[in-house]
Amino acid sequence: QLQLVESGGGLVQPGGSLRLSCAASGLTLDYYAIGWFRQAPGKEREGVTCISSSGEIASYIDSVKGRFTLSRDNAKNTVYLQMNSLKSKDAGSYSCAAARGSRLYCPIQASAFGSWGQGTQVTVST
Repeated sequence: QLQLVESGGGLVQPGGSLRLSCAASGLTLDYYAIGWFRQAPGKEREGVTCISSSGEIASYIDSVKGRFTLSRDNAKNTVYLQMNSLKSKDAGSYSCAAARGSRLYCPIQASAFGSWGQGTQVTVST
């Protein structure tokens, strides 16, 4: 069974950076797309980015393009989300999720993801 654990969240000032990690255990991530989702208090969960199992495809929502970068190290069974130029609207609980599929598969819908981590909190504030 695939288990995911996020880390790297914390408090950062606007304009600052954080790198989130999504570490997998139980199964190899070689055949899984990984997505990151965030949820702010009182708001619906939002899909932020996805990377295909091969790493060839990475998609981002418009509000984070140019600021967030997703990468994966399958040898370490870990996916990384580098977040730069953070804004207050980026704050929330960030969760990673895994979806098994072909090497270019990179879904957006949360329903496509079968395994989820518990989340890590990102706070952007002065």
